[in-house]
Amino acid sequence: MGVLCRVSEKKILSWWPLLLSICVAEMALGQVRYSIPEEMAMGSVVGSIIQDLGLDVKRLKSGRARIFTEDGSEYIGLNAEKGTLVVAKRIDREELCKQVSPCSLHFQIILENPMELHRIDVEITDINDNAPFFSKREYSFQVSESASPGARYSLESAKDPDVAHNAIQTYKLNPTDHFKLNVVSRPDGTKYIEMVLHTSLDREKQEEHKLTLTAFDGGNPQKSGSVKINVVVLDANDNSPVFSQSVYRVTVPENASRGTVILRVSATDNDKGANEEVAYSFSHHTDGASSHFNMDPHTGEMTVIDVLDYEKAKHYEIDIEATDKGGLADTSKVLIEVSDLNDNAPVISIISLSNPIPEDSAPDTVIAMLNIKDLDSDKNGQVKCFISKDLPFKIKSSSTNFYSLMSDDVLDRETVPEYNITITAMDEGSPPYSTNKTINLRISDVNDNAPEFPQPFSTAFIIENNSPGMSLISVKANDKDSGNNARISYFLEDSQLNGMSASAYFSVNAESGEILAVRSFDYEQTKEFHIRVKAQDGGSPPLSSNVTVKILIQDQNDNPPQVLYPVQTGGSLVAEMVPRSADVGYLVTKVVAVDVDSGQNAWLSYQLQKATDRALFEVGLQNGEIRTIRQVTDKDAVKQRLTVIVEDNGQPSRSATVIVNVAVADSFPEVLSEFTDFTHDKEYNDNLTFYLVLALAVVSFLFITCLVVIISVKIYRWRRERVFYKSGGNLPVIPYYPPLYADVGGTGTLKQAFSYEVYGTSDSRKSDITCSRPFSQSTLSVDHSATRTVPRHKTESENILTEQKPPNNDWRFTQGPRPGPSGATGGPEVAMGTGPWPQPPTEAEQLQALMAAANVSEATATLGPGTMGLSTRYSPQFTLQHVPDYRQNVYIPGSTATLTSNPQQQQATAQQAAQQALPPPQASAQPEPPKAAQTPASKKKSTKKEKK
Repeated sequence: MGVLCRVSEKKILSWWPLLLSICVAEMALGQVRYSIPEEMAMGSVVGSIIQDLGLDVKRLKSGRARIFTEDGSEYIGLNAEKGTLVVAKRIDREELCKQVSPCSLHFQIILENPMELHRIDVEITDINDNAPFFSKREYSFQVSESASPGARYSLESAKDPDVAHNAIQTYKLNPTDHFKLNVVSRPDGTKYIEMVLHTSLDREKQEEHKLTLTAFDGGNPQKSGSVKINVVVLDANDNSPVFSQSVYRVTVPENASRGTVILRVSATDNDKGANEEVAYSFSHHTDGASSHFNMDPHTGEMTVIDVLDYEKAKHYEIDIEATDKGGLADTSKVLIEVSDLNDNAPVISIISLSNPIPEDSAPDTVIAMLNIKDLDSDKNGQVKCFISKDLPFKIKSSSTNFYSLMSDDVLDRETVPEYNITITAMDEGSPPYSTNKTINLRISDVNDNAPEFPQPFSTAFIIENNSPGMSLISVKANDKDSGNNARISYFLEDSQLNGMSASAYFSVNAESGEILAVRSFDYEQTKEFHIRVKAQDGGSPPLSSNVTVKILIQDQNDNPPQVLYPVQTGGSLVAEMVPRSADVGYLVTKVVAVDVDSGQNAWLSYQLQKATDRALFEVGLQNGEIRTIRQVTDKDAVKQRLTVIVEDNGQPSRSATVIVNVAVADSFPEVLSEFTDFTHDKEYNDNLTFYLVLALAVVSFLFITCLVVIISVKIYRWRRERVFYKSGGNLPVIPYYPPLYADVGGTGTLKQAFSYEVYGTSDSRKSDITCSRPFSQSTLSVDHSATRTVPRHKTESENILTEQKPPNNDWRFTQGPRPGPSGATGGPEVAMGTGPWPQPPTEAEQLQALMAAANVSEATATLGPGTMGLSTRYSPQFTLQHVPDYRQNVYIPGSTATLTSNPQQQQATAQQAAQQALPPPQASAQPEPPKAAQTPASKKKSTKKEKK
């Protein structure tokens, strides 16, 4: 409930230039009422809304507080800096409200973010700023002398725009010899004044009387207004007209047409003749009503002469007079009520609008504030507001004539980016009037969609040996958002590839998503990569998604075949022995080669390029087996030289050449005598320079000089040992065959051959001969540097005096780079037989080697030809785990497994051997080779050394 504060009228009159309204009433629904006097100076404070509404200055500024009035008047202003209401312009209560009391200003204070609406009522109190006045300066009356005392004469009431106590309170007539004033109250509560004759007039004595009528208001100080009255005394007409009703009431519809008769009045006069004729007219007191209505002076009919509008004037008050020819008159009042019709459509005004709104706005978010007004009354002015039910919005009434447009569901810009909201306002008149207003509401984007790749996986292909910076593939993601929320950047996720960061191999263009190769790739090292690319939008916070890209390296034919067997050594010559009894299809040897490429780039074919006798040997195109194509005869040369070319199937193809020496003989001495004349392969001397030749010449000269001296001493010792040998007992030297020896005598199959090392001493009983691991069944290794004498191996002979040394690591196959089978991925090429060699043998060692050779020759004659190979120089040979087994068609270097005729077992064994022989390229550490086991001879020599 509101409380209205009243201040005494005297205080208002004395303090109104300085006094502000102190009385504030807080109404329900956020209403506040103030009371101020009229005519306050501009800028005067009306009240503090931050105190009365519980707001603060920051809220006024952030909410962009402003005043909204339905009629657009701007009497009251808002000082947002101080949070006060001030007088914006001069307020005249009489101009604003006329006689209506109380007089109030109604407006609303609107805040945004969030929207708030507060109703403010400011009551304008009256001050005595107007004096009473009459519409005319002078009035004239004609009074018959026959008028008896008590005759009444209606006077014009004075007017005072002020109200209440400041309005007219009393009248005073001067002089009062014949007339006095009488205040009459009508049934409707209005008052009028009459001049009453209390003493008879005598025209002969005084024909005219001058009177003054003064009106006084109740203000402080009191104000007054006067008018002059001239009374002319006429001759006898002693009856005045009388109206049938003192007040006439009529209701007129606002659509009444011109000429419509709305009322007929009548008055009677008891006089006779001309004195009873009455004329009807509007009183001179009527103001603007005469412009809408007309009074017929003879009939008393009142008609409409102008358009009536209920919204402009709801009622009229007209004073009428009935006057006879004698000047006597009577007055009456006509009250005209204008009835309303539904002739106005509702008016929709948008007070505030938030456009656009974010798509993540919660339901019940206020979008717009509306003011809907209908000038009609009652049901004709009652309005219903609604929108389409298909829209995710709703209309809610916040207060009288005010509505809020609110969201009613979740919004999604990607589904509907904007809405056309049609607001319909309809009154309840008959027929009803309606008004439509459309709001185009845009939905602003929110980063609620992450980038999406068409597929979670992508595959790219690149040929090895590519150039750095080459484009592999472009990944593309889509984002349903817009603006910065849809601007996508691409990043390479940091991960480990082969022990290195992914950025060391690839880079991603942040704008286009193009994946580039940072370096050149090698198929033989890595065949595929898996990287992850992240797509991130520019929202806040950003959203992202990933795609996995599989990059496959395609092979190029960039590696030539590598020949594993026979080994092409630089210091000795390896020859394969073929007995002269060999039949057609005899398997001489097998060329074993691999190609670290893959696919058809690793398909190898073997061809015989050159041969001493092309009609004797052939090479298997697929398996590299060298076989005889006819029967071997005695006419065939002992020395056969075959050049085999190994070619892959790449485009363009690559090839490797291997030379195979074949000895056609039945005994080892025969082969030895023939192959000592072999010249050294020229290709091992291609890299020798002039300085090397010169150095060799100087060293050779010194060596020969020393050798002559040493031979002289050794011959002397040799003779003594020979004598001791003949006298001490001649023990035969029997070759030692290891347990793995097997004599397979089938045609076309090579027998196992062994490499013997002979150690001689002065005592033949202490001489030793050991057999190394088999490397071929009929392989002869001959050192071409030796001509007539075969030097003895230095290492074992010197172990008599010194401690046994481990074998040289340079010529062994390590576990890491061991070559694999054809078509498998292998490590780097292994150079065979390129390790450091021991010092040249001494003279005594050469003599001992000759003696050992003689013993071996005797043993060979006993055992048969083609069963032994002699290595006359410290030359690396394949051990058992590296020598191929020629009983099968497939040989896997580096494996101890022998493939059987079962295909499944062969495939499993080949895979196991390939894994053992071909480690991954990353394995660079080479294990330390095992130390050579001591032989019985070495043990004896160690014991001898200790004794010495």
